[in-house]
Amino acid sequence: MDITRVAPAIPVFEDAFAALGHGAVLQTRNGPVAVEDLVPGDSIRLADGRYDTLLWRGTMLLRPDDPTTRSETGTLIRIMADTLGLGRPSPDLVLGPTARLFHRASGVRALTGSDAAFIPARDFVDGAQIISLRPAGPVNVYQLGFARHQNISVNGIEIESLHPGTAFSHGLRGDTLTQYLSLFPHKTSLDDFGTMRHPRLRLRDLELLEDR
Repeated sequence: MDITRVAPAIPVFEDAFAALGHGAVLQTRNGPVAVEDLVPGDSIRLADGRYDTLLWRGTMLLRPDDPTTRSETGTLIRIMADTLGLGRPSPDLVLGPTARLFHRASGVRALTGSDAAFIPARDFVDGAQIISLRPAGPVNVYQLGFARHQNISVNGIEIESLHPGTAFSHGLRGDTLTQYLSLFPHKTSLDDFGTMRHPRLRLRDLELLEDR
């Protein structure tokens, strides 16, 4: 099923659609496939080596030249090959503005009680190996949804799959919540997304902890 919807250009809506750039590669049971060529029903290899069935692939068009576009939303992130280790990524990986990377650090447990967290990719931009890109024109970005929150392996990097976050974090009510849920025909309520696999943090949270 292919559905086109018009939705508000607000962070909680954009966050659900803008994680992966065109050409990002995932492994399926039938071999590597670019994100733009995936369809629901494909069996996708997760970061832990298991496979899960893709239920939803969302895409939206970024218009960086639109004056109403927030600066952070109109920017892609490129991670150069081998930046995070051999084959991580391979080759270069372009991510959307709302991508979150799986990150292990000692401070994560101190802050959340978990061994790892999802941190926005843009927090790691260093201007050398991880850089911001502002496209010259409109580009498509993507996100993938499964029965539950997952770590997906994209070009060898662990990326967060679709999850709206906690009810407190998105603050949706009434008609706006109904409109939001209409974007995900594989779900009937926010509860259907289940618990988050790992918490979300900002890199500055860990840096502040280290500075204590």
